[in-house]
Formats: sequence, C-alpha cells, structure tokens
Amino acid sequence: MKAIFDFSVALVALLLLLPLTILLLVVVRIRLGSPVFFQQTRPGLNGKPFKMIKFRTMTDAVGLDGKPLSDAQRLTKFGSFLRSTSLDELPGLWCVLKGDMSLVGPRPLLMEYLPLYSEEQARRHEVRPGITGWAQVNGRNAITWEEKFKLDVWYVDNQSFFLDLKILLLTVKKVLVRDGISGQGEVTMSKFTGCEE
Repeated sequence: MKAIFDFSVALVALLLLLPLTILLLVVVRIRLGSPVFFQQTRPGLNGKPFKMIKFRTMTDAVGLDGKPLSDAQRLTKFGSFLRSTSLDELPGLWCVLKGDMSLVGPRPLLMEYLPLYSEEQARRHEVRPGITGWAQVNGRNAITWEEKFKLDVWYVDNQSFFLDLKILLLTVKKVLVRDGISGQGEVTMSKFTGCEE
C-alpha cells in the first residue's frame, strides 16, 4: 500500500508541478550555472547505494588552495531560498518513482556515515529513505544527530499509512513557516562524527 501510495502521489505531483520545475530549471541555470542538479550517492534501503538528486543550491567557488569554500560561503541567497522552501527537493520525486526513495522515511545521509552508526542507529536503513520524515517534522536540522536518529528509529518501529499522512501534512506546515532549516551556527547541519555513547 505504501509503495502504491508513494508512486501515485509522486507521479501526480511531478505532473502538477512540471511548470514550476521547468521554471526552476531555468532560474537555477541562470543563477548558479551548470549542472542544474546536485547528484550524490546515498545509502538507501538496507544501506544499498542509490543516486539522490536535488536542485543545486551552491556555487562551485574554491579558495586559493583550490579546495571548495565552506557551505556558508558557497550557499547563495537563492540557494538558501530553495532550501528553506524545500523546492530543491522536487527532483527527489523522481527517486520515489524509481523506488529508491519513499515520500516519508529517514532522510538519506552520506555514505561515509555508515560505519559511524551504532547498531540501533543503523536501523534507520530498515526502510526506504524519504523526502521528508519524522525527524524533519520534529526539529529538522535544529536537533542533535542523536535526537534525529532516535526519531528515525521510532518511525521504523511505528510506521503506518496514517502516520505518513500526518508527517506529510506537518511537512507542509514546517515548509510554510520555514522552521528548523539549519543547525545552530550552521547553514545546514553539522557533520556527523559518530555517536556520543
């Protein structure tokens, strides 16, 4: 039922939002250049790698040493707007259609985090990653990694169709008020370096 719901909603959303998606394609190309999409390998169900796709929100600016500048320096006002409104996530609906992601589930993080999880935290990969999730509507990037992982595992143990509907509705509310977009002192979320315990 979840898979059918995900596919149906993602397909309808992609069709309805096609004009907006095309507009964003053009604006991102003009404001940030090419490539328009940010693609990165992330762990999916059972940790299996897949290619996640989002609209690009940062420039390719580098320092004198040739290394990329910090996220804060590369994130433009336009990119910040895309993130705060979650418009950068629109291409992720394609990942839902492909079956790599779900509408609701733990957010897909970096591959390099996999060996850093505790056994309990790693359970977040027992379900498909989501465009939004229980942690996103309960603090998003404004909570600690440990709190986020506890919420992810809680979702794994309590997932249901009605919980997914609740999370989707809460996500709309969160996006409208632009709550919890960044961690304290960060433009997004600080890097995960392992559990404290």
